[in-house]
Amino acid sequence: MSEVSKGTVAVIGTGTIGASWAALFLAHGYDVNAYDPAEGAGARLNAAVAAHWPVLSELGLASGASPDRLQMCDTLEKALDGVIFVQENGPEREAIKIPLFAKMDALLPPEVILASSSSGLRITPIQAACQHGSRVLIGHPFNPPHLIPLVEIVKGDHGSDDAVATAKLFYEALGKTPIVLRKEVPGHIANRLQAALWAEALQLVASGVASAEDVDCAITHGPGLRWALMGPLMNLELAGGDGGMAHALDHLGPAMQSWWDDMKTPEITPELIAHMADATRPLREGHSIRQLDDMRAVALLNLLRLKADADLPGK
Repeated sequence: MSEVSKGTVAVIGTGTIGASWAALFLAHGYDVNAYDPAEGAGARLNAAVAAHWPVLSELGLASGASPDRLQMCDTLEKALDGVIFVQENGPEREAIKIPLFAKMDALLPPEVILASSSSGLRITPIQAACQHGSRVLIGHPFNPPHLIPLVEIVKGDHGSDDAVATAKLFYEALGKTPIVLRKEVPGHIANRLQAALWAEALQLVASGVASAEDVDCAITHGPGLRWALMGPLMNLELAGGDGGMAHALDHLGPAMQSWWDDMKTPEITPELIAHMADATRPLREGHSIRQLDDMRAVALLNLLRLKADADLPGK
């Protein structure tokens, strides 16, 4: 289980994440078998792939890549027939994922990787329900998967190093940047980091410190620009000058500690939800979510090209 060759990939669950994965697999020359029991899922999947195809074409398509190589299957069994990799994108609930993975595990040869896009669940309980749990992993993408390179791989208690290596090779061949967690935690890495930022963003708006527009502006015109090029730890290393991280923490540490001590974690209440919905709705400036998503995709493509040309240290 060391290499994955071109063939058919199964996409199980074809919502926003599953459709984006499907488009990426197709763009890299794979056949895709898709399955989703929701009514109208096939039409929505085809529309999403068509919407993603122009930007994927700009990035460059593999020889023979085509949306026509997508097949929407009416049963899970048909979707898994002859596949070499499975990317699952079902609801974020153990009660659904555990029996789903147990069934897929029973249907597939033991060498086929079963990867879940779960954004926060632990994979160990899912592995435990499978006879071949060592090939069951988290392969969590960042949205949208067809553009954002990051994939978080979580081995879990029962996963094998061989399965992790195979999944890593598979994702790298798609142009992804996989990272492997050394320890299983809810929410993995990236979601925990952005959740910490969201907590303070919500608190600043809800407590009247700033408008939603100014909170977003503080990131997009401030640290967000640096974080897109180098991570928060590398930026902190640079903040310390010649003394690096040690000097930065020694110099800025007392101030940061006072900020942390003052921070509060907001409680997600109906009142907070309503308040934040009212506060953020004007940020769209008359654009639909689809329009904003398309605009972001074009900007992301340009940013990815800039990052590649810059050849900065790190992954």
